[in-house]
Amino acid sequence: MDRAELSDDVVAAAERLLGCTVEGDTPEGLVAVRLVEVEAYRGADDPASHSFRGRTARNAVMFGPAGHLYVYFIYGMHFCVNVSCLAEGEAAAVLLRAGEVVSDRAVARARRPTARRDADLARGPARLASLLGLHREHNGVDVTDPTSPVRVLAGPPVDPGLVRRGPRVGVAAAHETPWRFWLDGSPAVSPYRPGRIRSG
Repeated sequence: MDRAELSDDVVAAAERLLGCTVEGDTPEGLVAVRLVEVEAYRGADDPASHSFRGRTARNAVMFGPAGHLYVYFIYGMHFCVNVSCLAEGEAAAVLLRAGEVVSDRAVARARRPTARRDADLARGPARLASLLGLHREHNGVDVTDPTSPVRVLAGPPVDPGLVRRGPRVGVAAAHETPWRFWLDGSPAVSPYRPGRIRSG
């Protein structure tokens, strides 16, 4: 994916990421998912964002340049992954919430053997990160580099009639901000649950 496409406003970048493919090189082999659900988070004007109170060692990737993974640990057990957006110095990222597997199902099943259905393999941000083999060491990886262990491949524009938007999941602040985007009809889209934590 071209970095310029991710240097746009985070809401536009989030919608552009719908339908794109994320590839990850894992010990079991290549895993790829088509993104069907994402959430946008923007810096100082978004109290739900990790970057709301300024730059730290943890959130530095959110401040650019665009096209890099921001990976963080949550609940003491899961990793979640975002893609940085906007110009360098402006904090924003898109949380990758859910995807549909478009690579070898056997490899995906080997990575997520407890999934009851194919739709559950990457349904939710923690499952998606686990399926793609993403951990703390992937923080800062450039997903626009074809030699990267994790790559975002541009997909054809999705039908605007299938794009839905609503409040973000699991945030205490700005919980009504409609910056969660998903593709209507995909069984991999996660259910909406309000929460008490900041997610991206």
